[in-house]
Amino acid sequence: MPSSGLNLGLSTLFIRKNLLSEEQVATAISQSRKAKQSLVSTIVKDKLLSAREIAELCYEEYGSPLLDLTEFDVTNIPEDILNKKLIANHKCLPLFKRGNRLYIATSDPTNIAALEDFQFSLGLHAEAIIVEDDKLNIALEKILEEDITGLGLDGIDEESLAGIEVADTDSRDEEQSSDSSDDAPIVIYINKILTDAIRKGASDLHFEPYEKRYRIRFRVDGILHEVSEPPVNLSNRISARLKVMSKLDIAERRVPQDGRIKMKLSRTKSIDFRVSTLPTIWGEKIVMRILDSSSAQLGIEKLGYEDDQRELYEQMLAKPQGMILVTGPTGSGKTVSLYTGLNILNTEERNISTAEDPVEINLEGVNQVHINLKAGLTFASALRSFLRQDPDVVMVGEIRDLETAEIAIKAAQTGHLVLSTLHTNSAAETLTRLINMGVPGYNIASSVNLIIAQRLARRLCPECKAPEDVPKEELQRLGFSEDSISEGFTVFKPIGCDHCSGGYKGRVGIYEVMKMTDEIARTIMEGGNSLQIAKQAKNSGMRDLRLSGLLKVTKGITSIAEVNRVTSFN
Repeated sequence: MPSSGLNLGLSTLFIRKNLLSEEQVATAISQSRKAKQSLVSTIVKDKLLSAREIAELCYEEYGSPLLDLTEFDVTNIPEDILNKKLIANHKCLPLFKRGNRLYIATSDPTNIAALEDFQFSLGLHAEAIIVEDDKLNIALEKILEEDITGLGLDGIDEESLAGIEVADTDSRDEEQSSDSSDDAPIVIYINKILTDAIRKGASDLHFEPYEKRYRIRFRVDGILHEVSEPPVNLSNRISARLKVMSKLDIAERRVPQDGRIKMKLSRTKSIDFRVSTLPTIWGEKIVMRILDSSSAQLGIEKLGYEDDQRELYEQMLAKPQGMILVTGPTGSGKTVSLYTGLNILNTEERNISTAEDPVEINLEGVNQVHINLKAGLTFASALRSFLRQDPDVVMVGEIRDLETAEIAIKAAQTGHLVLSTLHTNSAAETLTRLINMGVPGYNIASSVNLIIAQRLARRLCPECKAPEDVPKEELQRLGFSEDSISEGFTVFKPIGCDHCSGGYKGRVGIYEVMKMTDEIARTIMEGGNSLQIAKQAKNSGMRDLRLSGLLKVTKGITSIAEVNRVTSFN
């Protein structure tokens, strides 16, 4: 466990110098213990004092040397004093030795336990050099994550990483992969990549072989970023390790395979990955999707729906029958919207069944069926079985064909609430897609209650977003109404800082929520196209995706550039 650094001398120093109140210090100490980090880091993170102020205060009070760590080349630190485990545990960095003295960079010179541990471990007398906490963090990250033999294993606690368990792995394959000492670095490296992805909030991991290079990318907030480039000659060993973890056939490299990994990080914490392999001309590309069960437990108020849109969704979920359709491209958050709805419906009084391909997140109290096309278990056959088992609510992962559409509509017309998805660009196009499948217009008009089209836009980082000066004429051209501009609001743009990625942090949903009205039903039955349906919906008060996105801009949640990226601009 990392050293807490909660020395009474340092905490009382802040109070004695009237820099912090007793209440502020007590709160910071409590937060430090919960976060398992130093008191200095907590104070700097909460912006109670700057790292520079604390460093200068410690220099004046304790007399230890003060060093600007940016002027020190940490790559020249001798290997024999770099005890990575102590560095990670105590958040201190040995810089150099002179004779029998070891000089250690620290932002908290009162952390005597750290100095004593280094002294005992290395057999040298340890002395503190005071540095700024933020600069120390940067140096520590560089030391603990720098590459060794191209794998980035230097500074990694190999014991803990190698100890991460993969649940339900076939023992023969595990032995085949990890018994060899040659494969031990690969095991540790893959575990490091997976844990890094979880820590950075990635949704997907891409392992991609090419002729002269091999790259690994994370998708964070919807954007891919390259994070590692291991030697290309390790391509087969990396893919073999991932396939063993996924319980796939490591000898089969000619056809795509799908698998799943349950990675145990501790006794109580585990993460699921959905794994897909694809043969390419230079090897197997492997994509892993992180299945975060916590996203299914989000309240509907956290997804980004405007108040009127949320109320409409909740009203339709409360109906005993009918169909709710969610549409959008892959990765637009459709599954989370559906699962959020299912969580609202998931009560003791209801029988809920879902057909999914694949089942991404397990929901307690919901009967989930994994579609298996090879075995003949299709969406249509699963739906037929559901209807023989007295369901109240049915969720179909995707309506892909006429047969599935007809059974789902029949279920919606006979006293069941049906939730499903389609891949279309807007709510209006969802209705014409069903018509093009061959579903009669009168069946659509009588069964569909609500259609939600959605996208995910990146949130502006609250730490660094800055006002953007946009002329009124340009705002009108982009789609802002005269009224919204005249009210006066500030448009923000991304800047970028240590707390975010390119000025953005997290994502928010942008929604188009279309209720089936008499006018829309009439347009469908008269053979109207998607443009006519959309016009009727807007006349009824629906905001399209573009307007919903611009509303997020007026609230300072996202930027104009991001709305332009994820919505159509007419």
